[in-house]
Amino acid sequence: MLIAASVLTVLIAAAHSYLGERYILVRLFRQSLPKLFGSDHFTRQTLRFAWHLTSVTWIGIAALFILLHFELATQTNILYILGTTFSVSALVSLIASRGKHLSWLVFGSVAALCFGYTIVA
Repeated sequence: MLIAASVLTVLIAAAHSYLGERYILVRLFRQSLPKLFGSDHFTRQTLRFAWHLTSVTWIGIAALFILLHFELATQTNILYILGTTFSVSALVSLIASRGKHLSWLVFGSVAALCFGYTIVA
């Protein structure tokens, strides 16, 4: 059952990113958006990466389903999955915003704390 949940979660993540990019974000970007840092580029990129971070999170959840299915859900393994999910979120935020959106600092800090706890524990 959890494998099926994992597969469905990955499929919905892929559909969410693809369909959202193709049908929602494109139409949204035709609208007048707030101009931050001198243009609407930052606003567009923030909306885009925030949209796709939902999919990244769902893929992290799918990985947790796999751990649970195979009874590998130790504290360390869960923290690795969460650390990886937050690391990817930090990279997406950092790259998409060119470092202007400071969420990458928070996501990166959460990832470091997850990985750091596995070392200390």
